[in-house]
Amino acid sequence: MIQPPLSSMEDTTENVDVESGNTSDPEEDNCSDNDFEPSKLGTKEYWEDAYQKELETFTDIGDVGEIWFGEGSMSRVLRWMDKANIPENAAILDIGTGNGAFLVELAKHGYRNLTGIDYSSASVELARTILHTEGLTDVTVKEMDFLNCHGDLKGFDVCIDKGTFDAISLNPDNSKEGKKMYLKVLKDALKDKGFFAVTSCNWTKEQLLDRFSEGFDFVQELPTTSFQFGGKTGNSVTALIFKRVH
Repeated sequence: MIQPPLSSMEDTTENVDVESGNTSDPEEDNCSDNDFEPSKLGTKEYWEDAYQKELETFTDIGDVGEIWFGEGSMSRVLRWMDKANIPENAAILDIGTGNGAFLVELAKHGYRNLTGIDYSSASVELARTILHTEGLTDVTVKEMDFLNCHGDLKGFDVCIDKGTFDAISLNPDNSKEGKKMYLKVLKDALKDKGFFAVTSCNWTKEQLLDRFSEGFDFVQELPTTSFQFGGKTGNSVTALIFKRVH
């Protein structure tokens, strides 16, 4: 199951219960079509309801809601973008933007060509409202299902995913086809040699390398929270960078 944001655990090492973590036996890391049990976290209805509540909360008290995987998940990608010399005019797509928190941070970091998409109408309204409150009126936010965008997403230098591929993998209806379609749309959306940054709490590094082996080169793993359990060290979150290759 997708875990809640882990901001309190960022960049630390501690002993924790790994019942819901993403560690697995290396011999079981090969991907199957039934990687996880289906969950309501993989349904549009769940997210529509969740972001409608967050929108009402923001309207009432100005609270932007949860930051998926914590603020550290944004900081580590931003640090990588700095080191990779991603230009400020790079076309950047935030896949499953949620409350738009990452778009806000990207804009404050100086990036000027930003697009966020989400299939939840409440998410889009919330993200637009928060961006407007921050005075960030040049950021594009669209109500769009990434798996059904019909070729409308093209020419991006960087695509960023924090939890969307996780949610697709948990869809009770057809996660197998969803994962295949995700890969196809992602390939179409990225320019040649464009970058894909993915953060997951369900998938291990080895599983993600397998999932994105076709059409992508692995660039690097970003440092994330680690823990020890039963004499073994694992990670509660996996963050990887890939490069699109044709």
